[in-house]
Parts: sequence; structure tokens; C-alpha cells
Amino acid sequence: MKNIKSLAAIMLALMVFVTACAPGDGESSDKLSLDYEKFTLDNGLDVVLHQDDSDPIVAVSILVHVGSNREKPGRTGFAHFFEHMLFQRSENVPDGGFFKNIDEWGGTFNGGTWTDGTIYFEVVPKDALEKVLWMESDRMGFFINAVSLASLEGEKPVVQNEKRQRVDNQPYGHTQSVILKALYPEGHPYNWTVIGELEDLQNATLDDVKEFYEQWYGPNNATLVIAGDINKEEVTAMVEKYFGEIPSRGIDTPMNPQPVTLDETKVFYYEDNFAQLPELRMTFPTVEQYHPDQWALDALGQILSDGKRAPLYKSIVEEAKVAPGVSSFNNSNELAGTFTIRVRANAGTDLDSVRAVINQSLADFDTEGFDIKDLNRIKAGLETNFYNGISSVFGKSFQLASYNEYAGDPGFIEQDIANIKAVTQEDVMRVFRKYVLNQNMIVTNFVPKGAADLAMEGAQMADIKEEGINEFGQSEVIEEEGDFTIVKTESSFDRSKEPDFGEKPLVTPPTIWTDKTANGISVYGVEANELPLVNFSMRIMGGHYLDNPDKVGVANLMTDIMMEGTANKTPEELEDAIGQLGANLNMFTSNEYIQVSGNCLSRNFEATMELVQEILLEPRWDEKEFDRIINQTLQTIKQRETNPNSIATVVMNKKLYGDDHILSHPAIGYEDHVQSITIDDLKSFYNNNFAPNITNYHVAGNVSKSRAIKALGRLTTEWSQKEVTMPSYDVPPVPSEPEVYFVDVPDAKQSVIRIARLTVPADDPIYNEIMVANDRLGDGSSGRLFQVLREEKQFTYGAYAFPGRNVMAPGTFTAFSSVKSSTTKDALDTFKEVIGNYSGTYTDEDLEKTQTAMIKENARNFETLFNLLGILQNISTYNLPMDYIDQEQKTVTAATIESIQATADEYFDLSKYIFVIVGDKATQFDQLRVDGPGDPVLVDRYGKEAGVM
Repeated sequence: MKNIKSLAAIMLALMVFVTACAPGDGESSDKLSLDYEKFTLDNGLDVVLHQDDSDPIVAVSILVHVGSNREKPGRTGFAHFFEHMLFQRSENVPDGGFFKNIDEWGGTFNGGTWTDGTIYFEVVPKDALEKVLWMESDRMGFFINAVSLASLEGEKPVVQNEKRQRVDNQPYGHTQSVILKALYPEGHPYNWTVIGELEDLQNATLDDVKEFYEQWYGPNNATLVIAGDINKEEVTAMVEKYFGEIPSRGIDTPMNPQPVTLDETKVFYYEDNFAQLPELRMTFPTVEQYHPDQWALDALGQILSDGKRAPLYKSIVEEAKVAPGVSSFNNSNELAGTFTIRVRANAGTDLDSVRAVINQSLADFDTEGFDIKDLNRIKAGLETNFYNGISSVFGKSFQLASYNEYAGDPGFIEQDIANIKAVTQEDVMRVFRKYVLNQNMIVTNFVPKGAADLAMEGAQMADIKEEGINEFGQSEVIEEEGDFTIVKTESSFDRSKEPDFGEKPLVTPPTIWTDKTANGISVYGVEANELPLVNFSMRIMGGHYLDNPDKVGVANLMTDIMMEGTANKTPEELEDAIGQLGANLNMFTSNEYIQVSGNCLSRNFEATMELVQEILLEPRWDEKEFDRIINQTLQTIKQRETNPNSIATVVMNKKLYGDDHILSHPAIGYEDHVQSITIDDLKSFYNNNFAPNITNYHVAGNVSKSRAIKALGRLTTEWSQKEVTMPSYDVPPVPSEPEVYFVDVPDAKQSVIRIARLTVPADDPIYNEIMVANDRLGDGSSGRLFQVLREEKQFTYGAYAFPGRNVMAPGTFTAFSSVKSSTTKDALDTFKEVIGNYSGTYTDEDLEKTQTAMIKENARNFETLFNLLGILQNISTYNLPMDYIDQEQKTVTAATIESIQATADEYFDLSKYIFVIVGDKATQFDQLRVDGPGDPVLVDRYGKEAGVM
């Protein structure tokens, strides 16, 4: 389940820009709104319906108006914990049903909690809609009698593991906790983080669960949204049937805003075990959501830090050169808000100097103001972002629910956007002076361990309670589950009977067109006219694979430097040109290609593609930006060296591919390599490896084939073919016995476990067989790894496995998890048991569920432009047939128990795997030496043998 930042980020994006009745190709609309119907049941449940028959899928979202702001001191984290509890079982949905069912019905699901609410959502083929409503209504009205002490205690370690994974084992993970405790007085609903304190969670009782459910989970405190391919009359009847008899209960009155002020500035520091770079945050109290000043504050955040002309960027990055980047943003929640300036400085930088630069920059901004172009750029992106939001039925459902709960109107999007458009320069400067300039704030200094001297002078050490590695062991369950009987609540119909599937959805694959230009660009397209948007990408094959092993990182730097202006445009001018079109353009480097991606309004497609032509044909090679990019890359490398997941990835690739293979090196490079790279190295890479004849161009959206090809313009006439030879590398053989490597991260609260081997290239038919065989092992929450390591053993927040795709080298198969440190050995034993027994215990039921799920999920494959573009990219990059999805479906249909077992015996045999564990050596290493899957070797963070002390 998602929580805190991940869910908040989704909510922020969706609540600012979303869904609509789209105008035709090339048209503009001043009125961006969403077609919906709303009614309220007698019990107070608000129901919002949105009909969209473009794909045979449906999204169901239930937003309950309760977040961490409704918790009691001493029971922090309870709203998030309760969200977890509701995924366990209810009176009529069996244990694990919420995790297993949606996957098996071909859908996807999740939940999330933030300060002000909790969301539960599913996206399924439309024939599963009634099943989803049956489940959702059961946990809204028929849940509490199914909660036992065993289920309560069993879920505590899962949530504790989530905190370890998201907070305790992450650099800067405790920052938010320090800020909230200092900013909000004791007892204020925002004084604690959403995930809360482990000690509070450990003390939660059954009475706490029952009280919370009765008080906050009544239908009268929630909004239900159903969006997608629906018949409104039929759905209304279903809603009445499943939700109508649930009685109103508890509290449904919204809380009043509780903004705060500060009498003084407070400064804190903390030595962070996982931080390599010093970070400064300045947090100012602002206003609650939908306060008249919110929209100007939102704009201020972007104007201060986003873009080459932004004052904080100029002063911090370009002039003082104390950091590779800076961010500022407003965050207005239901009760109060904050404005934040964040700088993750260069290694070894004194944070007093950073604050001095910020203060001077803010003073200059006060006297000089800003260019109206920056405000216009923000407004120019409104329409594009609006339509991006409606590309998924989940986005539509979440937006409607959010506006209904917090603004009282599902259609508030119109007013929201109007308020953004109405912001003036004067508004921005006014809120800047009122809430930021010379105002009291909370300042946090998070510095590397042993580098307290980098913190600001006079900073007070933050009071952070760190969990001990062996603290909070598995809960002692007093009540045995066998002694617990669920007492059923009366209902007007038999809720124990799961509804049947509805009419089978008709899935119509898109029509793919192809072409090839005279100079060799391969073109792939899908015309989709639901929205006035176009998504496109160009993949130039090679990428990191073409790096010189003695100077790794050149390919990665290419995609940074090429977005920094053109021969005819400064970096600032290029940024302006993209922004004024309301377009999104970016480049990145992968192991096997370099990609240029774009997203724009259909009417701006040609103008956006003209910029792409300029970027690819006329690079600027800006020396000043090159120096900045080098520094930014070096700082990223430093931070990577303390991130347990990044360490595991680097070490695993080194061991899988061997020292001599390019893929054994991280694409970002090493510190000494990057320091040696010159701008001439980048020019040489461009001249030798950028060519149309190794480029694939993909277009999906509101654009015809002729327009898409014509928009290539000069890329077809001024870009000459050249011979680019892809290097050939030997690949080490698959091990004949397990290889186990351990990387020490002292005091790590979790151990990161990766288990992997090389398999086959992506165009090998066996790839599909591995994918099918993995479905019941590691593909999602219904997989055995998740069910055993999380649900049964409570070792982790999640455990999964997946096949990785490469085309120039063999792909991989990887199983992975992050487990509580003290359970490392037991978790490894469990991985061995689950994977080792998989083939011999695979059943007819497993096969049936795999075939049902993988065939049904096809209904979701074509929903968004992002999905469609991904299909085109897979075809071109991995040499797949045009009907590769059909071929995958045929592999699924033709699978037998014997074929699954044969694939598992060949590719899931752990005697041929490499194990990488990243964790606390002092407490875990010796245990693994005695009983682990092989004799572990201690290695450093780049995979070199470190020896055992």
C-alpha cells in the first residue's frame, strides 16, 4: 500500500490538473471540465459516476475522509495501519482475498493514506465490476467482526517493515518527522508523520481498531466513484444493492483549518547514516487547501526554482555553485500548509554558506521580481497536463473523489484551473512577502554521519528515536486463529456468495502502422483520437552499451548536455520554447538506447517536433552547463554509494555480467571516470553513434500517419546514415552452484535481498514462457513470494520476482525484497523454500488462475497513450512481432502444468543463482556463513572482495 509522499504526489498531480470532455483535433478549450453524475444514498454515501467506453475497463475509487489528522497522540500511524487492516479480510471476503482476487481478475489495485484521507482503488476489466463492489462494500460495512487479535498482531510487522523501507533505511528519511514536530505544537493533527511511530503502532489494540472503524469508516464519511465503460442504470442498481443497507455511523463533519505561525526560527541538525550529501530545508508555515492564497503560493514555488531563469537556481547552482540543484514548493493540505525550499548541497559544503546564498537570492527577488514569461509558462502547461490526467480511468476517479470530499463538488476542477489562470505577478510577490521573505521558519540540516561540522552554527540536534536492529520482534499472538469465529452481520441478501463475472469484455487491439524513411529511421505509430494529445519517442540504439569501459558515463552525460540549448538557442531559450508550447520534452540513457520523449497537445505537435529536430541536429555543447552536469553526476554517484537498493543493483550487475562486460558497470559511471570525461568525449560519442539508421521513432495519439512522418522534417533530410557497430561481449556462464555476496551497511534497519541469474534475450520465445511461469511465483500480491514472506511470515513490506528484458545481452530473472534486519537468515531460507518448491507444488488451480489473469489483463494493455507508446517501443527495441501481445496470449493459453514445471526447473533453480545481501554485517553476516544458501563473500559497494575481518 502506498502512503505519505507517493500517494500525496499522485493526489497533488491529479487534483491540480485532470479530466474532461475533449475537443477535437487541433482545437482549444477554455472550459476544461468532466462529465459526471452524482447522487447520495440515504446513508450519506456520495456516489459519482463517469461513463467512458473507450476501453472495456472500470476504475472504482473509495475515498474515506480520514487521515493521520484524525489520530490521537500515542496512537500515531493508525490511519495508515487501518488501511492495511482493510486489505486482510472481511466477513464475506476470505483471508487474503483483497490481495489475490484483483490480480486473478486481470486488474490492479492499491490503497494509500495521507494527512487528510485514505483511498482504496481498483482498475479491472469491466466484467469484474460487480465483484469489486461486492468486496468494497463488505469492508465498508461488514469488516469489523472479522478482525481477530491474530490478524491485528500479524499486520503490525508489515507496517513496521514499510516504515523501515521508506523512512529508516533511506537517506533523509527522518526529515519530515523533525519538521512536523517543530512546526506544529503538540496535539496539532499535523504534529506527526502519516506512518507514525513504531512504538505507537506496537501498542495498538483491538479496541483501537473497532473505535477507529466505527468513528470514521461510515458511508457518510466517504465518496465512491466509478469511472469507465459502465451502464449507469445498471451500476446505480449495483451500488444501491451493495452499499445502500450499510448504516450511517461515526463522524462525518470536516475539520476546520488550523494554520500555524512561528514566534521564532528553529534550526535542527541530524547526522544521517545513509546521507552522503548535506541537505538544507527551510520550511515556512502557509495556508490550507483552497485558501485564496494557495494558487499564488503554488506558482511561487515553481517561479523561484524551476528553470534556468529561476532566482534560486541561478544563485545556488550557477553563481555560488554550492549544489547541483534546488527545489521549492507549496503544499497546502486540508488544515494547514507549508512552503519549502530544499537544497541538497555538494559534498563537504557548509550549510551556513548555503543559507546565506538563499537569503541573498530571496532579497534580490524582492527587489527585482520575475519575468512574466515564467508565469505564462506555468499557465501554458495547464491544458496539456489537464488532458494527461484524463488518460486513465483511475485518474478520473481519483480526481472526482478528491474534489467531492475536499471541495464539496466533483466538478471543482473548473474553478481550480480558473484560479490558477487568475494568478498575477502582483499576487505572487504579495504571497512571497507575506509568507516567505524574512519570515520565521523551521530549518533542518541533515548531514553525513561524522560531519556535524557541516550543519549551521547554533543548530540543535534533532530528537530522533532510531529503532534498534533487534527491536520490535515478531508479535506474540495471544489468541490462536483457530479459536476465532466470525459473527456475521445481517444482510438483505447472501453476501457470502461472490457475484459472477459480467459479460466478457471485447478487447480491440490498436491498429499499428509502420514506415521507414529514406535515411533509415524506422517509424511505428498508433492513431488514437480520444484526446487532443500526442506522445512520442525516438530511441537511438546503443546507449550505455556503446560506452568505453575505461571511461564509463559518457552516454549518460549525452542526454543531459543535449537538453541544454541548441546552436541557435541558449539553454534558457530552449526551456522557454518548450514551456510556451505547454509541451514536455526529456532525454535519458538506458543500457541499450538513448531516448528522446515528448508529450504535447496535438495542435502543437509540429512545433514540438521542430524543437526535437534542433536538439538532435544542432547540439550546443555548452561548456558552462557541461561543468554543472559533471558536478551533478558526481554528487549523484556519492549519494548512490549509501543507498542500499542502488548498492544491490550495482553489485548484482557486476557479478552477473563479469568485470569485462559493459553492463557490469553502472551507466552513470564511477567518480574517477566521470572526472576524466571531457566535452570532446561527448562530441565524439555523438559523431560516432547518433545515426538515423539505428533510430526508432514511435508516435501514439491524435495524429495521422502522414502528419507523424512529415513532422520528422529535417531529421529525414539532414541526418546522414553511418555505420555504428555494436560491441560484442562475452557473458559469464550461469553459476553451477550458488554465489552469495554480502555488502556491509552498518546499522541498516533492513537487509536488501536480490537473487538473480541470466536468462535469454527479450526476442527469445522462452522469455514469454518465463513470464508465464513467474505469474504465480512473484508477479504481484497474489504471488507466493508476497503471500509467504509478507502475509504469512511478516518479514517484509513486499517480495516479488520478474524477468528483465535486454536485446544485446541475455536478460535476467530477479527475485527481491527488503526484510527486517533480524529476519535476514529466515527470509533467505524462505526464498529458498518458496522458489525451490515451486515447480513440484504447481497445481491445476495455479495454471487456471494464471491463464485467467493474464488473458483478462489484456483489457488494460491499451488504455493510455503511455501504454500504446510502450507497445510500439517494445516492438522496435526488442525485435518483437507486431502481434507480440497476441503471441504472449498464445503462450499463456498453450501453457500446461508440465510446461510451467519444465520452465521453473530450468530457470528457477537456485543452485544457479547469485545472491546479494546488503545489510548490517555486525549482526547478520556470521549467521549466513553458517546456514545460508552458500558461503557468503564480503564485498565492497562495487562488488570487489573486501575480505572478512
